[in-house]
Amino acid sequence: MAAAEKPVLSRYRDRMDKAVAALKDEFASLRTGRASASLLDQVMVEAYGSTMPLNQVGAVSVPEPRSITVSVWDKAMVAAVEKSIRASGLGLNPVVEGQNLRIPIPPLTEERRKDLAKVAGKYAEHQKIAVRNVRRDANDDLKKAEKDGAINQDEQKRMETEVQKMTDEAIKRVDEALKIKEQEIMQV
Repeated sequence: MAAAEKPVLSRYRDRMDKAVAALKDEFASLRTGRASASLLDQVMVEAYGSTMPLNQVGAVSVPEPRSITVSVWDKAMVAAVEKSIRASGLGLNPVVEGQNLRIPIPPLTEERRKDLAKVAGKYAEHQKIAVRNVRRDANDDLKKAEKDGAINQDEQKRMETEVQKMTDEAIKRVDEALKIKEQEIMQV
């Protein structure tokens, strides 16, 4: 029988950090008043029999603050890219110019700003759930380690307290990122 091993808390901290980093990536795809190449990061295109990110079928650039251009590499993919951008829910209407798509960024209406703030809130809630799932996994592993004799009960309680501190810290960072993003979205 293999000896029970002691849980390593840094592994759980890394997973929580990844959840916060993923949130920041999702926030980058949310539109504020300015054009950003990362705005289209979440757009997936039906290409060559599978679904792939937009940046794998064309080059995305930002020539000016109010527009984005996509240079599609394969002429046959232009219609699929246009359709994917329209269907993305970002409120963008690309203009096809040969193998390029020019995407003007319209100014955000108050209603659209509120919708984007709600979407940001949903993204944040998903990452809070991810952080809590990491906490649950950590606590399960600690209970198992205590049951298997790798750690004693006092050590288990101390480590559970440490895991809770990491969880609170990660959720606080998610809330701070959400607050900043909401201010950015609501700024006229």
